[in-house]
Parts: sequence; C-alpha cells; structure tokens
Amino acid sequence: MNIDISAITAKLEDELSQGIKLYWLTRKNQNIKQGSYGQKDSGARSAVTGGAQMDGIVSIFTRILTEVGVPEEEIFVKKKLELPGFYRPTKEWDLLVISKDQLVIALELKSQVGPSFGNNFNNRTEEALGSATDLWAAFEKGAFNKKVTPWLGYLFLLEDCEKSTKPVKTREPHFKVFPEFQNASYAKRYQLLCDKLIRERLYSSACFLMSDKIGGEKGEYSEPDENLCFKNLVRSMIGQTITVGRE
Repeated sequence: MNIDISAITAKLEDELSQGIKLYWLTRKNQNIKQGSYGQKDSGARSAVTGGAQMDGIVSIFTRILTEVGVPEEEIFVKKKLELPGFYRPTKEWDLLVISKDQLVIALELKSQVGPSFGNNFNNRTEEALGSATDLWAAFEKGAFNKKVTPWLGYLFLLEDCEKSTKPVKTREPHFKVFPEFQNASYAKRYQLLCDKLIRERLYSSACFLMSDKIGGEKGEYSEPDENLCFKNLVRSMIGQTITVGRE
C-alpha cells in the first residue's frame, strides 16, 4: 500500500483548529451546565470532570490511522483502553492500536486550564512519567508484545494566559535546580517536560500546544516549539504504522 503522507496531513492545521475550538466550547458548556444546578466544582474542576473535551483532537488521529490502512476494529477510543502495568494492575490510555495481539500505539492527551498551575504542573509531570515508566516496565516483563516495540505519544494543551506565561521563582532550600528551570514560566516548564520525555525516550513523540479561552473558541492555538508541533507527532505515529505494517 502506497501512503501519501503529504496528502493525509494536508488539512492538519484546519482539523486541529476545529479540535481546539471544540475543546473550549465543550469546557464552556460543561461549566454552564454544572452551574445551572447551583453547585460548581472547585476551580475549573467542573469542566475537567466533564470529559470529552479532547474528542475533536482524538478524532484527527482516528481519521489518519484509518487512512493509512489501520482497520477500524484495531483502533480503540472511548472503551477497552486499559493496558496492564507493572507497578499497578492497569492504566487507561486515550487511544490504542492493537494489531494481531500486539500493542502498536498508545496515546495520551492531557490539558490544563488555570488557576492552579503550580500544583497541577507537578501532578501532570508525575502522571506522564509514571504512565510511561509503568508501561515500559510491563513491556520488558512480557505483559504484552513479543514482536513489536510500542509507540507512545503524548499531547499537552495548556491555557495561554498571564499566570501560565509569567516567570515563576523556584524554591532552592538545599540544592540548585537545573538552570533551564530558573525563572521559567509554567508554559516553559511544560515545553521542557515534553522535550525531555522524548529525549529520555519515555515517549516516542510529544506535542505541546497553547491556546487562550477567547481565541480558542475561534480555533486559535500556538505551537511554541516547532520540534513539538502537532504535525511531527502525527508523522511519527504514521511512521510506526508503516514500520509495523511491513513486519
């Protein structure tokens, strides 16, 4: 099967724009619905607990996978997303591709909207590290796959606002933090996280996006680091399907 990657990815920017728009509108509707019952969750929790915000972005991946020849029955979203772990029984991912009893692709999508950027950054970092570490440990212990090395993808969407982009001081009561974290904003910290996840080979590819509430409802977004752009993540995923398809 000849795959024209350029044709498949030609409309990625428009599709991602629509996915970003759906994300913000879904959050807005969930907050309104939650508030209509007279009891909002603390902070932005009402939108977070509502789910489905990333559905528009997930649909881009499913569209691409089917176009490159992955059968629909091998693509899992919404259900049957659990994979065995080594340090815990299972972990639920956002999208899986299982082909001939082999895990081909596991994709994680996360986001953060204020106001608690500090606590949430640490939580998101621990989640990303833990999910990958747990999966690779299970893989090495033979929980799944004997022929295929899985592809792990990570996408993070951060609210673009004053609190996420202003410099943040670090506490150093005993030892100095690494210099790249000195006065780094939370946006910069997330960018560094995604970059290091790839460099340390915890994830095969990662994407870092930013979008503000007002522009986001129009589908506007930015990619602060071209190495962590959406197209690179998609192309890397396509490469995995081509490699596995030839084995």
